[in-house]
Amino acid sequence: MATKSANDALVRLFDDLVRCETRLYNAIGESLRQEHGIATSQYEFLRYFRDHPGSRIADVAANFAAGIGAISKGVDRLEARGWVARHPNPADGRSSLVSLTSAGAVLVADADSTFRDRLAELMTADLAAADVEATGRVLASLRSALERDRVGLPVG
Repeated sequence: MATKSANDALVRLFDDLVRCETRLYNAIGESLRQEHGIATSQYEFLRYFRDHPGSRIADVAANFAAGIGAISKGVDRLEARGWVARHPNPADGRSSLVSLTSAGAVLVADADSTFRDRLAELMTADLAAADVEATGRVLASLRSALERDRVGLPVG
C-alpha cells in the first residue's frame, strides 16, 4: 500500500506557517506586555471570554486545541488578577462558566487596540489586502478541516 509523503512545498509551507506564527505571536506579545502588562495568551483568553461569555473551560480548550488542565491554570491566573470570574454551571454541577469582569472587559478593550495596530503594522507592510484575504480563506479552510476531523487535539 502506497503512503502519502509531504513534498518539499508542503514542508516549506509548514516551516513558514510555524515560523510566521511564532514571530507574530512574540512581537505582538512584546507590545501587549509593554502597553498592558499581559501576555499574548492572556489577551487571547480575555478576547475569547469577551466574544463567548459564560464559556466552559472545555469550550476554551477545544477552541485553542489545548489541554483542559493548561486552560484551567491560565483561567486561574486571570481570575487571581480579577479579570474573569467563574460561576456555577446550572446545566452541569461538575463545571463552571467563565465570564469577564468589568476590569477584564476594560483591559481587553484597551489591549484590542494595541493588538490590532501591531498586527496591521506587522502584516500590511508586505502583504496586499487581496493576499491577506486569499491566505485567510486558505487557512480558514485548513483549520476547518483539521477541527472537523479532530486533528491535533492534546492527548490525555
